[in-house]
Amino acid sequence: MNGSVTLVGGGPGAWDLITVRGLRALEAADVILTDHLGPTDQLDQFLDTDGKEIVDVAKLPYAKQVAQERINELLVAHARDGKRVVRLKGGDPYVFGRGFEELAACAEAGVPCEVVPGVTSAVSVPAAVGIPVTQRGVTHSFTVVSGHLAPEDPRSLVDWEALAKVGGTIVVIMGVRQVHGITAALQRVLPATTPASIIQDGETARQRSFRTSLADLADLMDRENVSNPAVYIIGEVAGLAHAG
Repeated sequence: MNGSVTLVGGGPGAWDLITVRGLRALEAADVILTDHLGPTDQLDQFLDTDGKEIVDVAKLPYAKQVAQERINELLVAHARDGKRVVRLKGGDPYVFGRGFEELAACAEAGVPCEVVPGVTSAVSVPAAVGIPVTQRGVTHSFTVVSGHLAPEDPRSLVDWEALAKVGGTIVVIMGVRQVHGITAALQRVLPATTPASIIQDGETARQRSFRTSLADLADLMDRENVSNPAVYIIGEVAGLAHAG
């Protein structure tokens, strides 16, 4: 077996936000397993895909799902066939990307695996609309949190009220469906007037964003039919986007 696996963070959406190391891995790949996030739909614009096998293993929220176990199997099987395999993921492989699960599966199978970091949407998407997640004199911390589960869900590992008391910026990924519950939980601690912003399809041609308050965030997202992928930011830095 001379095959290998490289987990590549593709960044938030724009093809030119992938790292040079990630691009070189894609150029050398025989097989590419793609997500629905990152620059997947732009591969032909920046990569010669002739002779490469492209496999769609996207996991769409509340829709099409390719089981993680199946993805792990494909990574190992192609590598055991002697192929150079790239798992192209949106953002960074280790920020809600299940990258470590794939690394562990490769290690268990004896398959060499490298991880190439990517630009996470938690930082780059707010920046795309002028929002810094930290700012001197405003906040010295930020927390990236998954909003996939409702605050009252027993499977949730997030203490939303404690998070609100930290005082830093809160960046929520995968939180569209649960936005009403999340904002209600945060308002038990934070003022209703706390600045908030939502960005859908950040760093793509479809990008759109809205600025509002914590109290109005959920209703605005309903009115504007905001859908995944989307990131919302809660904290004083969201108000800085109004400047200029």
